[in-house]
Amino acid sequence: MNDHSCVILRQAAQNWVAPAVPEKIPQGDMPGDKIQIEESHIAKCGVLFPALAPMLADVIEQSSHSRVVVAVCGGSGVGKSETASLLTFYLSQLGIGSYTMSGDNYPHRIPKYNDAERLSIFRAGGTRGLVACGVYSKENADILRTLQEEDLDADPAQAVRYPFLAVYQREGRKSLSGYLGSEKELNFSEVSGILSQFKNGADHIWLKRMGRTETELYYDLVDFTGVQVLILEWTHGNNAGFSGVDVPILLNSTPEETRAHRRSRNRDGKVDSPFTTMVLELEQKLLDSQADRAKLILSKNGQLLSYREYRDLMAGQM
Repeated sequence: MNDHSCVILRQAAQNWVAPAVPEKIPQGDMPGDKIQIEESHIAKCGVLFPALAPMLADVIEQSSHSRVVVAVCGGSGVGKSETASLLTFYLSQLGIGSYTMSGDNYPHRIPKYNDAERLSIFRAGGTRGLVACGVYSKENADILRTLQEEDLDADPAQAVRYPFLAVYQREGRKSLSGYLGSEKELNFSEVSGILSQFKNGADHIWLKRMGRTETELYYDLVDFTGVQVLILEWTHGNNAGFSGVDVPILLNSTPEETRAHRRSRNRDGKVDSPFTTMVLELEQKLLDSQADRAKLILSKNGQLLSYREYRDLMAGQM
C-alpha cells in the first residue's frame, strides 16, 4: 500500500489530468455546510494538486502507518471547503482513501455564543482601556452605550466624530487579538489528539459535530479504514497552537479580495458590520503572521507563490 500509493502520487504529479467533477462530491463534516464547486476552484486545484502529490508521497514513505495530514487554511471566502473537497475527490479517483475534516467543529462554543464572547471581550477590553488611559467619563460612557446599542462602537468612522473612541477601539482590538485563533477560543488539544490517533493508525475515531444550536453538538464514530490522507479544512489549520499537520496549504487572498468576495456573496446588498470587518482583519493578520509555516501558498488567482512572492504580494495590504 505504501509503495503503491507513492508511485501513483508521483506519477500523478508528472502527468496530472484532472478527472471530470460530478455535480455532487463528498465534502467536509461540518453540519449544514454546503459547497458550490465552480470552475475557478477546479482551475486552482489543477495547479495545486500536482505540487501537493509528491509531498504526500514523501510523508507517506516516512510514516509508519502510511498516513499523512494536510491542512487547507485561509481567510473567509477563499474557497477552503471547495478546495479540500476537490483534493479528496481527486485522491479517491487515484484509489487513495481520503477524508475531509472541518476544523469549524472545534471551537469551545457554538457559533452564537462564540460571536457573543468575541464582542464581549472587545467591549470589555475597550472600556478598561478608556479607564486606564484616563478618558473614561459619564458623558463618554453614555455616548459609548448608544454606539454599542447601534453596533457602531467598532466603526473607525465614529472615532473621527468621538476621539475617545479611538482609544476604546485600539484597546478592544488588543483584547480581541488575544482571543481570536487561540486556545481560549479553539480546542486545539482535541484537534491534536485526533490527528495523533489518525497518524498512529486508528481505524475508528470519534469526531465532533457542531451545528448552530445546543442540540446540534454531538460525536460520530468515523471509519478510517483504508484512509491514507486526512485533509483538515480550517481557517486556523496553519496555527502553531496544535500539532499533527504534515503539509499546511495557505489559500491566500488580500484583505481587499476578501472584502470584494464577501460583498459579492451578500445577495441582499448588506455589508459586514464594523465588528465583523474588524474580526476578519484581525484573522487576516494572524494568518499572515503564520504564512511562513505553509509548504504551499496559492494566490487568489491560482498562482503558486514562494514565501518571498507572498510577502511582495501582501506588501502594503495589511
